[in-house]
Amino acid sequence: MSEDKKHRDHRELGQEMDLFSFHEIAPGAPFWHAKGMVIVKELEKFIRKLQDNHNYQEISTPIMVKREVFERSGHWEHFQKNMFWFKNATDENEILAIKPMNCPESTYVYNSKIRSYRDLPLRLAEIGKLHRNELSGTLGGLLRVRQMTMDDAHIYCRFDQIKEELTSVLKMTEEFYEKLGLKVNYSIGTRPESAMGSVETWDEAEKILSESLESLGLKYEIMKGEGAFYGPKIHFDIKDSQNRVWTVATAQLDFQLPERFDLAYVSEKGEKERPVIIHRAIFGSFERFIGIMLEHFDGALPFWLSPVQVSILTVNDKVLGYAEKVVAELRDKNIRVELDSRNESIGKKIREAELQRNPYLLVIGEKEITENKVAVRERDKGDLGTMDLDTFLKKALE
Repeated sequence: MSEDKKHRDHRELGQEMDLFSFHEIAPGAPFWHAKGMVIVKELEKFIRKLQDNHNYQEISTPIMVKREVFERSGHWEHFQKNMFWFKNATDENEILAIKPMNCPESTYVYNSKIRSYRDLPLRLAEIGKLHRNELSGTLGGLLRVRQMTMDDAHIYCRFDQIKEELTSVLKMTEEFYEKLGLKVNYSIGTRPESAMGSVETWDEAEKILSESLESLGLKYEIMKGEGAFYGPKIHFDIKDSQNRVWTVATAQLDFQLPERFDLAYVSEKGEKERPVIIHRAIFGSFERFIGIMLEHFDGALPFWLSPVQVSILTVNDKVLGYAEKVVAELRDKNIRVELDSRNESIGKKIREAELQRNPYLLVIGEKEITENKVAVRERDKGDLGTMDLDTFLKKALE
């Protein structure tokens, strides 16, 4: 890690900020603490709002299904070594698998009723837990886990809707990463050696991905053989503050699962037609994304993602009543606030709050009570002086 930038391993930051921990009883799976769950829930809230704005419907599918699902999808052949599966203790003929991805089960929701061409595009989103049997030697904090949560979506559309839907996905992804001040670079992963389907189908799919990027004036690279086994995909890469490149989001075009699961819609002519599936994830797995962001910001997350947005630090017990009133007013405005009223020196309280990377510290002493104000310290800027609470609230809410 670069010492001059003071960026540290996300595992160290996670422990220091009380976000998560790892334990031997669950290799490759984080134990989220209360403050870490705030980040997870804020990301869920953001992605749900973004999806609502683009007319997605949220679903939830089982975490454990019969092996037959993955035999039919092709994952049993191509991905079995990365899956957790077992025989039913009461029926040895039944093999059950813990899902490593959401897509095969999403098709069952699609097929639960007859679909018309008027129903498409159908955008089904799912925030679901997945499990992949990564080798123990490759596990690394939040960046490589066995249990992950994905912001998945599967868009079922007609062939003539593909480019429009892909363009919408590209715009959504740009919108999200713009909020974090991160620039996205694009690449297209083409047909791998283990691909399903004809070369002609792959060529057509890759052409559509290229045209979608070009229609928005987005430059891209070609990554030969880096597509999924069922279709080509767009990689969304970001460069962090240490100049490391990460693939975070993906958009994948899939002509194979509709065939394997016999998906259909009734066309305008009353005939049976196959839909196309676009697989989409905006920030990939929550775990990996949070690990990357912690290291990118060195723990100093943006205000909206910070587990504690404002720390209230009391000088002594005499000011506790006023401090509690300030806490109540901040909470009333949906600001996440933490009160430190311990019998410790104010210098120690400030140092410990700064280690937590909280955006604002409000110091309250007897002078602040007399003036009906708060003394404000801002992360990375230091002492901003005293201001009345309404002025501070306006600054924080902006």
